[in-house]
Amino acid sequence: METIIKIFGEGKDLTLLQMSARALVVYFIALVLIHISGKRTFGKKSAFDTTITIILGAILSRAVAGASPFLATVAACLLLVLIHRLLEWLILGSKGFSKVLKGEKILLYGDGSIKRQNLRKCLMTEDDLMSDVRLKANEGTLENIKEVYMENTGELSVVKK
Repeated sequence: METIIKIFGEGKDLTLLQMSARALVVYFIALVLIHISGKRTFGKKSAFDTTITIILGAILSRAVAGASPFLATVAACLLLVLIHRLLEWLILGSKGFSKVLKGEKILLYGDGSIKRQNLRKCLMTEDDLMSDVRLKANEGTLENIKEVYMENTGELSVVKK
């Protein structure tokens, strides 16, 4: 036990080497937590997924800095990841849960017209819409565009005619 305390330190008065040792261990713990949570969690970046990323980063940093007890911090993160995973399973079985936790796509352009009310909901201008159409569909006008959606990840998707 004395050796572990010497390597990882106790409390907030940590040496450079102790904090570095903690950072190394926390890095591998974070990899395990990401694996448990699922690859999609850290790839899709919906608000639901981004929330767990921010919280895990904030809590794990406390373990590195010695601001909170190491094992309690890791246990809290594991619990959050397991809850996130459970919610993902609930989302898979229920469109209602999915809509509440992840949101849904919003039609910004369709049937030959811009949906201005939906643009306002997404805090976008027509210029923002056209910028994404140029970037995503390589089109300068909406003439060859069937639909444009704001996805639940915040990205725009463009469907050509």
